[in-house]
Amino acid sequence: MFDWKSLNSLSQYEELMQASDKKPFAVFKHSTRCSVSHMAKKKMEMEWNIDDASLNLYYLDLLEHRDISNKIANDTHITHQSPQLIVIKNKEAIYHESHGNIDVSDIKI
Repeated sequence: MFDWKSLNSLSQYEELMQASDKKPFAVFKHSTRCSVSHMAKKKMEMEWNIDDASLNLYYLDLLEHRDISNKIANDTHITHQSPQLIVIKNKEAIYHESHGNIDVSDIKI
């Protein structure tokens, strides 16, 4: 079973952003009503091989927390999509892809 960390508040996101110069983090934006998003989530769960010590992965339920998604889009200047994976380091997006283009092997920290 994959151990997702939930991103569920703007204050939590702000804390992650402030600490991203010490430890990068990734956010997987997921729509629980979308079959494409479910497929991308399952693929990520099967392929994820990045140690929590180097990168934390957070799950963002878009139906519950669209405000956080909007804030991420505003801060990173990356248009919101779903599903979408964004990796942030030093308060900057260093990787972002959506839908079938999400590829864990492309993430370089």
